[in-house]
Amino acid sequence: MDRRFATFLALSALVLLVNILLMKWLAPPPGQNQPARQQAAVEEARRRAKAAKKKKQAPAKEEQEKEAKPEVEAAAKSVPQSWHALGSLDDSKPYRMLAVFNNRGAALESVELNSSRFHDLEDRSGYLGRLNAVDAKGANGCIVRIVGAGTPADRAGMKIDDVIVAVDGAPVAGAKALESILGRTKPGQTIELSIERGGKARKLTATLARRPLAVIRPETTDMAKESEGEPMEAHPGRTKPQDMHPLSFLLTLESIDGDAIPQDEEELLGLHLRTANWTARPSDPKKPDEIAFEIVLPDYELRIVKTFGLAKLSAEAQGDIDAPAYHLNFAVEIENLGQEEREVAYRLDGPTGLPTEGWWYAYSSKIGREWFSSPGIRDPVAGYVSGKTFQHSQVNAQRIADEKLPPDWTDPLVYLGVDAQYFASVLIPQRQNDQGQWAASTLPIEKAYPTRVGPIPEDKGKKKLVDASCRLVSSKAMLAPNGGTLTEHFKIFAGPKRPELLAKYAAPYGLGELVYYGWFGSVSRPMLWLLHTFYSVVQNYGIAIIMLTVLVRSGMFPLSRKQALNAAKMQELQPEMKRLAEKYKGNLEQRTKAQQELYRKHKFHPLSGCLPAFIQLPIFLGLYRSLAVDIELRQAPLLGEAIRWCSNLAAPDMLWDWAPYLPAYFAGKTGWLGPFLNVLPLVTISLFIWQQKMFLPPPADEQAALQQKMMQYMMIFMGVMFFKVPSGLCLYFIASSLWGITERKLLPKAKPPAAPTALKPVAPPGGNGSASRKKQKERDRK
Repeated sequence: MDRRFATFLALSALVLLVNILLMKWLAPPPGQNQPARQQAAVEEARRRAKAAKKKKQAPAKEEQEKEAKPEVEAAAKSVPQSWHALGSLDDSKPYRMLAVFNNRGAALESVELNSSRFHDLEDRSGYLGRLNAVDAKGANGCIVRIVGAGTPADRAGMKIDDVIVAVDGAPVAGAKALESILGRTKPGQTIELSIERGGKARKLTATLARRPLAVIRPETTDMAKESEGEPMEAHPGRTKPQDMHPLSFLLTLESIDGDAIPQDEEELLGLHLRTANWTARPSDPKKPDEIAFEIVLPDYELRIVKTFGLAKLSAEAQGDIDAPAYHLNFAVEIENLGQEEREVAYRLDGPTGLPTEGWWYAYSSKIGREWFSSPGIRDPVAGYVSGKTFQHSQVNAQRIADEKLPPDWTDPLVYLGVDAQYFASVLIPQRQNDQGQWAASTLPIEKAYPTRVGPIPEDKGKKKLVDASCRLVSSKAMLAPNGGTLTEHFKIFAGPKRPELLAKYAAPYGLGELVYYGWFGSVSRPMLWLLHTFYSVVQNYGIAIIMLTVLVRSGMFPLSRKQALNAAKMQELQPEMKRLAEKYKGNLEQRTKAQQELYRKHKFHPLSGCLPAFIQLPIFLGLYRSLAVDIELRQAPLLGEAIRWCSNLAAPDMLWDWAPYLPAYFAGKTGWLGPFLNVLPLVTISLFIWQQKMFLPPPADEQAALQQKMMQYMMIFMGVMFFKVPSGLCLYFIASSLWGITERKLLPKAKPPAAPTALKPVAPPGGNGSASRKKQKERDRK
């Protein structure tokens, strides 16, 4: 018995000793080296205690915040998700757009332009409207969550919470089924909708429209089409939140009383402003074009309000396409409800989901400002004042995909946004002057920087599709107790990149830097002015391009005539050149001198034909940039909108979709030639080769023959490189080639080759002239 008791005591002491040693190893006293995870936990506890002290809350409550996250999310869910719309898709109304807002994060979800100039160029199916439909519970059909004014659904009498059960008698099994049915329709088609409203069946008749261009839209990646790299539009009503890209203009608090967002985190611990459902304030009858969302943070005694107001056109500006109404007025208000002063800063995200139309050919059209990286489809931009100088900065989205970000922008901000090829959305700070008028102003900020809101495509060829955005971090502001407020005002521009329109925003700096022609802007702008002038006469941009080509070639006729005569003279001298090549086959120096003597005799300079080419080069590049950048050519058809071929002069002509029949590396959207057979580039290259064969003189030797063959191969290579250029540029090439051929045909023909003439022998350098002539005569006799 005593032995067992002694053994028990010994084992107990051993266990106690081992426990003490383990505790000292796992939890050393402060000041000793701790494992990184434990050290981070200590720092987090200290941070929480500091924040709790500032808020005069018990530390236990602060420690419970992380565990209370489900309760916070449950509270957010107590406010149901809802959608709200401002504006109209009816262009007869005094608006330029239809804007849809989501109370989840109080975000701007989409902006659709109502002008017939700006339709979606890729989706040609019938458009009923943005419905954000969700599957009906326990029955077939789908529930409509939003009906925008002026949409075909609105004109048909559809209301929010209607349940669509059938389309033209075909049952609708859910939201995806509705999307599939509508995807097989055409604009102008009339459909019958069977709906249920308040438990009663109804019939509605809707005439579908063409889908409008969405400058901002919710976006996700459809896994079924990920191999093609197509960013697909998200449907917030039925898409899983984790699959969606963040929406536009989300806001959260960057810091509260010095407690800042940890690195690589989206929000402060316990805050969910980006994902919570904000409360939509009741609409004010005096402000029908405005909507406000608010959220209260009880733990911090703060109220945050986001207000959006849509610009409205005056009656006089209704027909002016460049009237400055492509924007929303946006305000951020942070109010201190507590009894103590608070220091706060906010973080505001920029626009997301800008258009990606034509991403597979836009690489040949869009030009970036950075030397060592290619532009993306959507590039973050910023305008700021550095010292007293205005600066415009563009970050190519390819760098964002490669995670090679530039330094943050820290200078006073003029605007911040995202630039697509033909459209842009930017945030413009506003200040009120002494007369009570709002105007653009620089905004002191802590920093601003580009960011990414979607996944990075693994395929290098698809990295240009990354959904790039930007982020603004405000300077810290002190809020007085009992109602102290921080209010910031902005304009959100979301519209086309028309130079005349952009100049009316962000005065005095303007948004004109969003339209970039590269090095030859001084040539591009006059070319565009002439092009638009011709269009105002003929009302067809295809014909206007041909007229511009004729004008340019007419102005260059003296140079091209000299070039043609020079080529004819070269052809006339070919027999003599051939004889000299044979005579001085083994003596290159003698042959060169003899050729120069021949040129002097006939007053011919072999390089004189290059001058017109050098003069034409900047004109060609300037015209190329103008045709690629000008938004007026987007959606401009060659023959008419009813014909799909060549219906967009800013894109390839796209005669036939051959992608299903050819390998992806050849005919995929990242393939060599793209998914369409384009006819105009083939015609262009054929004319180039024909010109070359018609007007190049016969080769004088094997080297010249090899050079001409290389030129033919280069033409074929150019055909591959130019296969996806805008069809408007191909029209210029074709018209220019036909002009050149006609010009050559009308010029005097080259004289028939004359009999070889005796040439004055050329003395070798440094030798006796008479002795050299004797030797030359002896060689001639031999």
